[in-house]
Amino acid sequence: MDEHVDAYLIHLKVERGLAPNSVSACSTDLGKFASFLERASIPLERVDAGAVTAFLVELSSKKLSARSQARYLSSLRGFFRFLVAEKVLAADPVSLVDGPRLERKLPSVLSRDEVLRLLDAPDASTPRGKRDRAMLHTMYAAGLRVSELVCLELQDVNLENGFLAAFGKGRKRRVVPLGQHSRSAITEWLEAVRPTWAGPSERSLFVTQRKRRMTRQGFWKLIKRYAREVGITKPISPHKLRHSFATHLLLGGADLRAVQTMLGHADIATTQVYTHVSGDHLKRMHQRYHPRG
Repeated sequence: MDEHVDAYLIHLKVERGLAPNSVSACSTDLGKFASFLERASIPLERVDAGAVTAFLVELSSKKLSARSQARYLSSLRGFFRFLVAEKVLAADPVSLVDGPRLERKLPSVLSRDEVLRLLDAPDASTPRGKRDRAMLHTMYAAGLRVSELVCLELQDVNLENGFLAAFGKGRKRRVVPLGQHSRSAITEWLEAVRPTWAGPSERSLFVTQRKRRMTRQGFWKLIKRYAREVGITKPISPHKLRHSFATHLLLGGADLRAVQTMLGHADIATTQVYTHVSGDHLKRMHQRYHPRG
């Protein structure tokens, strides 16, 4: 089992180009399944739908959420498909197993006023404020994931033509336009502060005063601090800016396919969740403009 798991993880990392965090999570999931098989004395070649279901039942008995169970099942699906493709197994035992029913959670978003207050929170007269302002503007303007934001490099941003190239899940590259406000914030950061903070060989767009790439955890703390300072009381996270970006675009009349492309979603169903968030807006428009509204 360990040998096959190692081969699969290499496949995910090298051939599929998955992010290290995704590979690590899958490794953990498969490790727990391997422990279950060992306790149940079930060899890999005898794994069937019943064994997989029993594993899910055990997870459920430990009060694991349906979403977490679904993640384990997803890891197992990928693993066993790989084993079938490599002719290690003749059939996929997970193909007959249904996943747990998931409740659809609508993403929580910031209002436009809250976003504007957050973007204006950094003190742009200080070096740190210039960097933080540029990061916040860039994340909201392009709808980036926090990992995409901190991994941006100098060559990924074209300020003259107004776009940036982001590398999302699976290292898929997408081009997203940048507005004038974000371009101005990035330009000020690049000209006034970054040359004194970044080492000569550093290619990261956003760095700390210690001449290192900004981390995901560092940006998380940064955005929470600014949210408190401007009186935003709802739970805040970097991803909430991404949700807000998508919702505000749709509220403004943007095409769903265009939003899908900018977010880097492989499936438009993932993007459609934001149409539910903006349902109240659609009702107000219907009541206002429809003859029988």
